[in-house]
Amino acid sequence: MTKQSVIFFDIDGTLLNHDKELPLSTKESIFKLKGLGHEVAIATGRAPFMFEDLRKELDINTFVSYNGQYVVLKGEVLYTNPLKISSLEKLTEAALQNNHPVVFMDHEDMKANVPEHTYIKQSIDTLKISRFPTHDPHYYIGRELFQTLLFCPVGEEEQYEREFRDFDFIRWHPVSVDILPKGGSKAKGIEKIVNKLGIPKERQYAFGDGLNDIEMLSTVKNSVAMGNAEEQVKVHAKYITKSVEEDGIFHGLQMVGLL
Repeated sequence: MTKQSVIFFDIDGTLLNHDKELPLSTKESIFKLKGLGHEVAIATGRAPFMFEDLRKELDINTFVSYNGQYVVLKGEVLYTNPLKISSLEKLTEAALQNNHPVVFMDHEDMKANVPEHTYIKQSIDTLKISRFPTHDPHYYIGRELFQTLLFCPVGEEEQYEREFRDFDFIRWHPVSVDILPKGGSKAKGIEKIVNKLGIPKERQYAFGDGLNDIEMLSTVKNSVAMGNAEEQVKVHAKYITKSVEEDGIFHGLQMVGLL
């Protein structure tokens, strides 16, 4: 029996290519890992409802979502880390004055504080998901929110970073930024899962490509950056595989000796 390892995969630019398609070699590799008895998990900035179809296709029920703020192990919620609502309310007021819309997100849905805005459409459309945020400016009231999207051009998030110290801001699109609880990360979410599973660091693996993967790649012992990752991401990984377009997951798993 192979000793069990746990492997965490980012979604966009890692499991899915830039057309949001799952390469056949990636799907086959995931099922080979599962067949060998390994625990396969997802670690993403996406909301849980944004990758339900992918979880079903790959038969994965362990995941770190919202960049570590909503963590599920074998179908059961293991850990949550919601945003501070009082600070979010003040940020939303400031954003409205700057014509910067926001989208509130919990584990079930997402709602925009404005009826429509070109920045929301531009960025959400790139995810190629079936759901689009509808209008509810009061969605934050009485709910735990795990991430909020702030829509503004590059550089304009700096004013919010200076004023709102309860949050971290991570850009994922030219006109959109993730707002997370201060210190929240995929690495923290992964820590909750590996501690519960009791799998040692030597058998922990992570694959990613984005800025929100840096802490994960820096923390997980056997980290693999995709060939399509930016250089500032690659420097934090132990290994660098081929791009997602070149069967990067398959080659990376071979590189680290899992396949």
